[in-house]
Amino acid sequence: MKYKSGRPKGLAAWNPQKETLRIMNQVTEILAQYHEHWPLTIRQIFYRLVGVYGYEKTEKGYSRLCEYMTRARRAEMVPWEAIRDDGTTRMDGDGFTDMKHFLRSVIYSAKQYTRNKQKRQPTRILILVEAAGMVPQIVKAVGIYGLSVISSSGFDSLTMKYELAQDIMGDHRPTVVFHIGDLDPSGVCIFDSIQADVEAFVGNEQELQFKRIALTPEQVALYDLPTAPPKTTDKRGEGMRKTCQAEALPPDTLAMIVKEAVMQYYAMAVFDEDLQAEQQERALLVKRFEGLSA
Repeated sequence: MKYKSGRPKGLAAWNPQKETLRIMNQVTEILAQYHEHWPLTIRQIFYRLVGVYGYEKTEKGYSRLCEYMTRARRAEMVPWEAIRDDGTTRMDGDGFTDMKHFLRSVIYSAKQYTRNKQKRQPTRILILVEAAGMVPQIVKAVGIYGLSVISSSGFDSLTMKYELAQDIMGDHRPTVVFHIGDLDPSGVCIFDSIQADVEAFVGNEQELQFKRIALTPEQVALYDLPTAPPKTTDKRGEGMRKTCQAEALPPDTLAMIVKEAVMQYYAMAVFDEDLQAEQQERALLVKRFEGLSA
C-alpha cells in the first residue's frame, strides 16, 4: 500500500494569502539583514519576527512559520542556502576519474591552504553550542581563528564527554571551553553536566575553565529578549522564573558576544604571524604543484 500525501512535493508554486504574504515579506527583510550570517535556523527567524514585528510567540505560531518556510522554499521564494535544518548524514565514495583530475584537486587544495591558527596560541579555545543548527554561524563568526566549534546537544552521552576530556588532555596548554545554550532548566543542566563530568575526567593536572557566554539573564535584560515561564513538568529549574532560547539573540549580536569572549584569550600577534606565513606558504605550494601540470 502506497502512502498518499496531499502536501506539495518537489518545487511547487505557492500563492500565499495576504496576511501570510505580509509575514513572508518580513522574513525576506530578516534574511536580507542577516545575510552574512546565513544559514539561519527557522527558530532564529521566529524570534526576529517576534521581537521586531510582534509575531505570535507560541509553539503554534512557530509551527505555522515552519509550514510557511517549507512552502516558500519549495516555491523558491526563500533561497535554499539561507536556512539550516539538520537530520541527514551523507558519505560518498572516494576516487578520481584520472591522474589529471587528481592533480587539479591537489592544485585546488594548495590554493585553499591554511595554517592551524590555534596550534601556536598560548590558550586553547573550544566552543560548545547547544543548538546544532547554530554551529555554522559560530564557525563563520570566529572560524578564521582556527577554533573548534562543537554541538553539545548530546550532553547526556557519556562517550561524548569522555572523548571531549581526552581531546583536552591531548593538548597540554591551558584550555577554556565556552558554552552557548538556552537559558532554561535543560540548557543550564547541559552546561553543568558537561562541566562536571569533563572536569572529573581531566582532573587537576591541567588548567581548564568552563565559561557560559550565552545565554545569560543579563543578556536577556540587555537585549530585551522574549521570555516564557519554565515548563511546570521540568523540576530542574527551581527558582528560575523566566526562560529564553539562545536563538532569540540576533545573529549579529551573538557573533559579537562570541568574538569578544574569544579575544580575551587570543594572542593576535601570534595570529598575524601565522597569517603572514600562511600566505607565503600558499603561494609556494601553488607554484610548485602548478609546475607539475606544465
